[in-house]
Amino acid sequence: MTRLIVAAGGGGDAVAAAMLDAALYGDEDPAVVLTYAWDRLLIDPVPGPRGPANFTGLRPLTPAVQTVPGNAEPIAPAGSTLPRLARELPQTFALIDPHHGAEGITRQLEELIAHLAPESIDLLDVGGDILAQGDEPTLRSPLADALTLAACSQVLAPVRLLVAGPGLDGELPAEQLRSCLGPVALTLTPDHVELISSVLEWHPSEATAMLAATARGVRGLCEVRDAGLPVPLTDEGPTIHEVDLDEALSRNRLAQALVMTTSLDEAEQHSREICGYSEIDYERNKASWLGTLPQQNLDPKTTLDQVAQFEAEARSRGVTHTTFRRITEAIGLSGARREPLRTLLIESRPEQYAAPLWRIA
Repeated sequence: MTRLIVAAGGGGDAVAAAMLDAALYGDEDPAVVLTYAWDRLLIDPVPGPRGPANFTGLRPLTPAVQTVPGNAEPIAPAGSTLPRLARELPQTFALIDPHHGAEGITRQLEELIAHLAPESIDLLDVGGDILAQGDEPTLRSPLADALTLAACSQVLAPVRLLVAGPGLDGELPAEQLRSCLGPVALTLTPDHVELISSVLEWHPSEATAMLAATARGVRGLCEVRDAGLPVPLTDEGPTIHEVDLDEALSRNRLAQALVMTTSLDEAEQHSREICGYSEIDYERNKASWLGTLPQQNLDPKTTLDQVAQFEAEARSRGVTHTTFRRITEAIGLSGARREPLRTLLIESRPEQYAAPLWRIA
């Protein structure tokens, strides 16, 4: 029987959804994962989420829903991790199209439910910013989660909301989320991570990387993102909690406002009014700034010296771990240099590789 998992924020949530699917339901009959094609600028230099028109090779599943097979390709200059995920993982990845607002996503969900008749529907968010009210000063990327929450609240079928790794996205601290969380549905273990271990070697998601690392027993303080946000790696990290979906909607003012939206532009405007910003505006500004950076060669000695300086400064902040994305941006390299940097570090200092994180020496 088919299961449907909605990856609330796209990106690493889709990877976590594959891990959740195997951990909760087993290896037989992998789920359909409905997810955004919305990757960080390290992968996709075009701001905002991608829609069906940005791919070749998609396959129709329903009139409003297309799947992303392994041979699909994003149309340049756009980029996407979804085709490679489809090649490496057993789940079927279907594309959320947010360009018709929450009403369009609701229509996609309704068609999928009618077509698949799934035995279960889970809405998964890594970190817990789907529980934001909208005015939290640490909130950075509420729009995708709020759109999926708004859409899931409108379908007639029961949807279970799951929050994995409270606080791991670096937006809402775990202590701020505890009163909203329901019972623990699952605590991830190293065995659960095995399905996605090869994906974690290349996928840039920081929150899912920390989710996997905590499941493997890593503890400490991890610095993430371009802003250097500190994220505690604790025993709460590998837990997955059930949350009442209606209560989440009653907290999330942005999701409430998005329920009747019919375009992404309209959704963005609500985000500006309620949260004070749109994360796509941030991506537009950052993409423009990144476009001015010179393409740098990766000189090993210079790069290792820069990393050593970064590590010394990070240690002074009490940091024990970081991500390769954080190091890439902290030493001023472009996203295209992330993989060569990762390879250089692991080959030169393998003892510091706390897969998929980097341990500060």
